[in-house]
Amino acid sequence: MATGESSLARAVRLLDCFHSEESSLTVGELAARAKLPTPTASRLIAELVRLGLLERTQEGRVRPGIRLWEIASRSSATTALRAAAMPILRAAHAAIGQHLHLAVLDGDEVLFIERLSAPCAVINYSLIAGRLAPHTSSAGMILLAYAPDADRERVLAGPLPAVTRNTVTDPARLREVLATARSRGYVINDGHLHPDAAGVAVPVMDRAGRLVAALSAVLPSGSGAAALPVLRRAAAALGQAISSAPAHPGETEAPKKVSQLLKNRWGN
Repeated sequence: MATGESSLARAVRLLDCFHSEESSLTVGELAARAKLPTPTASRLIAELVRLGLLERTQEGRVRPGIRLWEIASRSSATTALRAAAMPILRAAHAAIGQHLHLAVLDGDEVLFIERLSAPCAVINYSLIAGRLAPHTSSAGMILLAYAPDADRERVLAGPLPAVTRNTVTDPARLREVLATARSRGYVINDGHLHPDAAGVAVPVMDRAGRLVAALSAVLPSGSGAAALPVLRRAAAALGQAISSAPAHPGETEAPKKVSQLLKNRWGN
C-alpha cells in the first residue's frame, strides 16, 4: 500500500536503526525497527549494500558501511568542531581525570560528538555519536538553557521521563533549573542519570556570543563542582579556537591557533 513516503526517507529510517551498542542487525530486525515490510526493507538494504553505505557480515547480519563513515567524515561540521577542540579537550581532560564530553543539541536530543575517558572513571552512559534526552544530562540542560525559546519550550512540553529519582520531570521545575543555569553560566546535576555520578556543564560560546556546544564532565556524585574552574577555562579557549578555526579541518592554521590559546590558558 502506497504511503507517500519516498524510498530515500525509508532508507534513512533503516540507517537510523543502528546504535553504538548494536552495530549490526539482521534484515528482520531492521525491518521491524524501521516499521517496513520485510520485502521492502530487504530491497532497500540490498541497494544500500551495493552503494557501500551498508555491508553484510560473514554471519549475514547488516552493519554501516565504510563509505557511510567516509562521507560523514569528509565534510561534516562536527568534524571541523572536533578538530579545533581536541587539543583543548585533551588538556582539560588531563586536569579533570574523569569523563569529558563535547555535545550539541540536535533536534530534541543531545548529540555527543566527543568523549574522553579515563581508567576507573565513574559510570557514564554517553557515547560518541550517542544521544540522550536533554533534561537528563548536564550537557543537555546547559544547551536547553541557552537554546532559542521555541526549542526549549518544545522540550519542556514533554514527555520528560525519569531515569533516576533525581531526574527533573516537572516542566515548571525544569524551567526554573534552566533559568538558574543560564544566570550562573553552568549546571551541576547530581544523580540525574545514575545515583553514583554527577554531571557539570558549561556553554561554549563563539566570539559573537552564540551558543556553539556544551562542555561537560561526569564525576563521582557530590564532586561535580571540582571540575567547574577547568571547564570554564576550557570553554573560553574553545570558543576562541572555534571562532578562529577554518571551515575545513584540513586547513593548517587551526592547530597553530589552538596551540597558542593553550599556551595562554595553561602555560604549556
